[in-house]
Amino acid sequence: MGFSTTHLLIFLVIIIVIFGTKKLRNIGSDLGGAVKGFKDGMKEGSDKAADAPAAAPQQVASSATAAKETIDVEAKTKA
Repeated sequence: MGFSTTHLLIFLVIIIVIFGTKKLRNIGSDLGGAVKGFKDGMKEGSDKAADAPAAAPQQVASSATAAKETIDVEAKTKA
């Protein structure tokens, strides 16, 4: 019930005759580019997720520093 090497070669020849080698090459490069783009997107997503927790404490620290530098004054009204 399985495919033999002869069956696969005949199938490949039929596909090449129908689509042509140029079109198959374009399909292969498009598919490869899509896979590469997907992998790069997954890497960027994981890099952003790893960087996000590290960035949050820095922002908290800078707002805490700003709170220390705040000057407290009294408002006087003109009479």
